[in-house]
Amino acid sequence: MSKFQTVSIAELGLTVTGKTPSSETPEDFGAEYMFVTPSDNFDVKMMNSTLRYLSEIGVNKLRNKLLPPKSIMVTCIGSAMAKVSMNVSPCVTNQQINSIIPNQNFSSDYIYYSLKNNYKKLRNAASGSTALPLLNKTDFDLLKITIHKDLVEQKNISSFLSNLDAKIELNNKINAELEAMAKSLYDYWFVQFEFPNAKGKPYKSSGGKMVWSEELKREVPEGWEVVNLFDAMDVQYGFPFSTALFTEDNTQKPIVRIRDILSNSISIFSSEEVDVKYRLKESDLLIGMDGNFHINFWDKNGAYLNQRSVRIRSKQTYNISNFQAYFELTPHIKAREKNVSRTTVAHLSDKDLKRLFVLNAKTTNHFKPKENLDSLLKKIISNRLENQQLSSLRDWLLPMLMNGQVRVGDAVSSSSSDDRRSVSRTGKEEKEELGVVAEGK
Repeated sequence: MSKFQTVSIAELGLTVTGKTPSSETPEDFGAEYMFVTPSDNFDVKMMNSTLRYLSEIGVNKLRNKLLPPKSIMVTCIGSAMAKVSMNVSPCVTNQQINSIIPNQNFSSDYIYYSLKNNYKKLRNAASGSTALPLLNKTDFDLLKITIHKDLVEQKNISSFLSNLDAKIELNNKINAELEAMAKSLYDYWFVQFEFPNAKGKPYKSSGGKMVWSEELKREVPEGWEVVNLFDAMDVQYGFPFSTALFTEDNTQKPIVRIRDILSNSISIFSSEEVDVKYRLKESDLLIGMDGNFHINFWDKNGAYLNQRSVRIRSKQTYNISNFQAYFELTPHIKAREKNVSRTTVAHLSDKDLKRLFVLNAKTTNHFKPKENLDSLLKKIISNRLENQQLSSLRDWLLPMLMNGQVRVGDAVSSSSSDDRRSVSRTGKEEKEELGVVAEGK
């Protein structure tokens, strides 16, 4: 007897299509309930914040649209079609999202992963023009998917996958805390100048001498240098790779374009010969120079930087961390971005960058900012790399768990409780430890 069944989405539970309150009733918007739209972050499993919120008044008007926690929300229009997330707290969505409130016969988490696994089917079911595909509620409800019959098996599978997602989310939270910690240290040391002096006391409030910097138009601690960015850091613009030689063959050189900077991803490869000076290293600071001036740390060795982006890297001759450069440069770069007319594509020029200066601190036994900030950045990069491995493992296992090619073993019961083990290795040993066993073996 087959352990699978084919059901329509309508059989999974109640489908709810959202609605947007009228702009003529501003009192409907507030801060009490999430108002989910396709512009919100559907890259996380559990959505706990949104760009806009509704008031109690607004939700009372849309009471039949209110979703309980752990409803499955699916974007059903445009380029964001078929993205899936779940809500942490009661919420309302707009009309571009169809949501499922599962009945007692199905695991909410399992339905979430099943719809993630049916991404292409959802997109292909859309009607309308290719420019604006649309999946209405009627067609959404009629869509059929194949799922496990047994509720226990559904929960085992979703528990295993949820553990991987929970570890990814935990790493993201840790990284947010590490960056906040780094920013606090930077502000304390390089803005307030309350770094520890030779006696371990806060420098400025303990009477540390300050001198005027004409370049920064403010006072800085005596003995510190104000250095032009190009002297203080190793600055390298990207290489003008020929688009004619771009390829999807991942055995060729991985190329980092502006679109890849924020996500730390690779979207294209090239067979073109290029100097090694364009090769990126872990923790390099990258800045896009067209459109939105994306700025982020790169977390892998070996990729090559494309044109209209710039790479900034610490020098041994100066006591400046990439993290310090990030905090010092970001306000200037974002200010330049805002100054560009909305009708004009923004460009960050060589001239713009050569106007920038960074502080080179005088270190003591009590004050080693580069070491401390580098240590925090190293932990952030490590967590990012682990998340990439976890995501890759999850995405590789998802279709095989859903189609029965592999099953979840007894180890899932332990990994789904308090054991949030790190999944940083790859290969057979890792999969066996996680309780994934090939079906029939």
